[in-house]
Amino acid sequence: MACVEDISSDDEIHEEVSRTLDEAFLIWGKKLKDKCQEFRLHLVTWNVGTASPPPDVTSLLQLSSQGPSMDMYVIGLQEVNSKIINFLSDLAFDDPWSIFFMTVFSPLGYIKLSSVRMQGLLLLVFVKHAHIPFIRDIHTHYTRTGLYGYWGNKGGVTIRMSLYGHMICFMNCHLPAHIENAEQRLDDFEKILEMQQFEDENVPNILDHDILFWFGDLNFRIADYGIHFVRESISNSRYNLLWEKDQLNMAKKKEAFLQEFIEGPLQFKPTYKFDLHSDVYDTRGQKTLFWFNGKKRKPAWTDRILWRVKNLSQHPSEDGDLSEGEQTISVTLNNYISHMSYGISDHKPVTGTFGLQVAFRHVNDYVTYAWVKDDEISSSEDVTQVYISADEIPHAGGEFLLCYYSHNMQSIAGMSQPFQIQPSRRSEEKELAQENINGIEKLHSPEPYNEF
Repeated sequence: MACVEDISSDDEIHEEVSRTLDEAFLIWGKKLKDKCQEFRLHLVTWNVGTASPPPDVTSLLQLSSQGPSMDMYVIGLQEVNSKIINFLSDLAFDDPWSIFFMTVFSPLGYIKLSSVRMQGLLLLVFVKHAHIPFIRDIHTHYTRTGLYGYWGNKGGVTIRMSLYGHMICFMNCHLPAHIENAEQRLDDFEKILEMQQFEDENVPNILDHDILFWFGDLNFRIADYGIHFVRESISNSRYNLLWEKDQLNMAKKKEAFLQEFIEGPLQFKPTYKFDLHSDVYDTRGQKTLFWFNGKKRKPAWTDRILWRVKNLSQHPSEDGDLSEGEQTISVTLNNYISHMSYGISDHKPVTGTFGLQVAFRHVNDYVTYAWVKDDEISSSEDVTQVYISADEIPHAGGEFLLCYYSHNMQSIAGMSQPFQIQPSRRSEEKELAQENINGIEKLHSPEPYNEF
């Protein structure tokens, strides 16, 4: 609420103030648009096999000597130590993995935006301080699918948010194991999609979000081919020979609900199953009931990152890349790799680095309040009053916003709802006088004539 006196001043000064304010709003809008041109996201999925955090994650997080270049980190872990004693202590205190990543990110200017834990499943989101005012509607959810929905060793955990006015959802899943359970994996994923509902009439479930990232230990295997053919293809880096028998790729061709999900090319070695602290595939064999060695586990791309953009119209370009139609938000995959140097688990971590091209839609997408308390602002229980000099208000009136710009964050930290300012008496008198002048000029203007 702006409280002002009507103080007369020179018309030219008021016109200059009006232009200055208009230019300021345009500059702020441009800064917001420029800031949102590419939002850089680094996503990690890793089945850590109940291990403790490693001593260093520099390469995993792609941290460089020049400092971090990402706007947000999303970290999805599976098989975090979930023994009863550990799980109960983690309910009262942050688990060791959360503490570890907070210790890594805090000195770099990131804070933990949100987290959700369901037994061995953990999802963490870290973001740069500067983006905090523009992230709203943060909610978490989880769905158990182990033991027919009664146990949380398998299932999905979710964090959703409004990012610069666009609804984004991150879903970390651990689906059933073993090659013969491909259909059960699909059934469980469908159940997670159906069960997770949010208290938002515009975005009630997962598939209603503008962007959905789906990742985790999805446990899809390589069908039909024997272990020797699979290992030989991997040794020769001929991964393309295995793609058509990857169970997730096969399912995407048949299942309609999967066909909107996009994944980068699998141009890295299958990430499961490795001997611990090595880059050698399973050599130990599986013990059977009578202590004979069973079959070794066949390598597979169990650890995956996919995404879905709502109502995205895509067409293959001449070079085979996907081109996207006109969207208010779009996703570009910049990097999709595994990290072979980490050996604490029988899975290798996988990361996806993305650029989110976010269009500036409307100022109402950015509404948040962070008022400073100083001599020009007073608050009561129901009203916040902002005192502004009349010289700073355009006499012509119109629709305006109050913005608070934080120099520390180099961004707008607060923005009011739109409000109307009525034209001042001086402005109305000037407009009426101008109308009278125009009327007189029209009255005395010569009539047009035609030459013959």
